[in-house]
Amino acid sequence: MFVIESVWGRVLGTVIFLVLLVLFVNAFLLGICNLGNIAGTLLSILGLLFFAANPLVSRLLQKLWACGAGRTVLCIAMGLLGISSIAVVIISGFMLHAAYDAPEEENTVVVLGCKVRNGVPSLMLRRRLDAAYAYLTEHPDVPVIVCGGQGPDEAISEAQCMYEYLTSKGINAERIHREDTSASTIENLRNAQEIIHENGWSDRITIVTDGFHQLRASMIADTLDLESDHVSAYTSWYLVPTYWVREWFGVCYQLVMG
Repeated sequence: MFVIESVWGRVLGTVIFLVLLVLFVNAFLLGICNLGNIAGTLLSILGLLFFAANPLVSRLLQKLWACGAGRTVLCIAMGLLGISSIAVVIISGFMLHAAYDAPEEENTVVVLGCKVRNGVPSLMLRRRLDAAYAYLTEHPDVPVIVCGGQGPDEAISEAQCMYEYLTSKGINAERIHREDTSASTIENLRNAQEIIHENGWSDRITIVTDGFHQLRASMIADTLDLESDHVSAYTSWYLVPTYWVREWFGVCYQLVMG
């Protein structure tokens, strides 16, 4: 038990967890610190140790298994691991579906906020805006709500930054409505809903955000009785693991608290 007989199996597992560890640690080096890369780093270290030092780890686990209390602890740990693995696979499936759930009709576009750096969009925000721009260009009669307040380290509000970016690319300013007081996804959508009702628009919206974020955003929209379609921005591949893992926690939180 716990022994991986195949050398190639140990090598493959070691490589996989080493790559994941590098990606999660790289997020820290880029100034990102959230549940995603914290949990991902810890799990990657455990996985790396299990595969890279499997003979030693397996002996330690077998000794623990031989003890009654140790066996109980291991059974509980393996049970939690199994349940968690099933849960994250199911959640990831729904996340993938939401990420590629393209709009079936023209709806009010809602661009969710993201970091502003030195008065200009961060890379992630710019990609959301580029995705919104492409959709708005293809659907010239659709209004857009740009969401996001001003953080303590931001020169202007996220909404104002997005407004300036879209107008500079040729989107008519009259189409753009700024929601510049929110500080979270739920506030983004709740305040956007007020603008929608003030203008008498439909409660069906097209959410523009990163693909990993679409499921949780749509779950929040559901709690506000907003139907949603999705236009997903491109996310840099090396950031996907961190934000994907973070969303596992976010989706679970939303399921419990929503």
